[in-house]
Amino acid sequence: MRVAILQYSVVWADKAENLRRVCARLEALQGKADLALLPEMFTTGFCTDRPDLAEPVDGETIRTLQQYADQLDIAIVGSFICSEKGQLYNRGFFIKPFKTPDFIDKSHLYAHGGEDQFFTAGRKRPIIEYKGVKFRLLICYDLRFPIWARQDKNDLYDILLVCANWPEVRIHYWDALVAARATENQCYVCAANIVGEDAEGMHYNGHSIAYDSYLQPIVHFADNEEGTQIADLDVDKLHHFRQVLPLWQDADEFELR
Repeated sequence: MRVAILQYSVVWADKAENLRRVCARLEALQGKADLALLPEMFTTGFCTDRPDLAEPVDGETIRTLQQYADQLDIAIVGSFICSEKGQLYNRGFFIKPFKTPDFIDKSHLYAHGGEDQFFTAGRKRPIIEYKGVKFRLLICYDLRFPIWARQDKNDLYDILLVCANWPEVRIHYWDALVAARATENQCYVCAANIVGEDAEGMHYNGHSIAYDSYLQPIVHFADNEEGTQIADLDVDKLHHFRQVLPLWQDADEFELR
């Protein structure tokens, strides 16, 4: 499974320009990757108080990405501001070629940034299968809550995807948490962050990365680097590792409420 991680700057509140930028980056991936991982709220930046930027799941953003997924034969994952039945969501999407998209709403809303005042939290954490590989998606702040990524030993996923707008001032937490999720879940982790400045004066320096289950970085970005890197993930190797060291069998059973 070849996962392309896209790390770049997002133009604040400019959906048209951000869609144009990401589509150009997607076109360059044709034949090179199976999945493209975009940052959180990739069309707007972390605009928590702009309901005018929201759109439904059949709006321009998802329609455009579905066209590119079909044309390029690539899955596309990220999040956007979604409106549905009078509620706003920071909605993750997993778009497959010629398939109905899967959606996952961010569960842990970042109260310090005002996100909880505008968005509704999601409570589902599905496993999504694509090309025989099982995925779970976390959106930014969800990364801080390990139970939300925790494996169910009766249904293991292979790759944890994380899309984020995680600022430089707290980037050391990002570095530690991404690594921890790979360790405790015996999985690959691919995490995409942004770079640059937002309209609120926050600086983002990226640190997007992919880890294997041995906690070795497969690809990683330098500080403030813009670009795309492709992580080639050997899922058979992961399954073998889990057989040799089946730590997941000793995991606690739990129920989320």
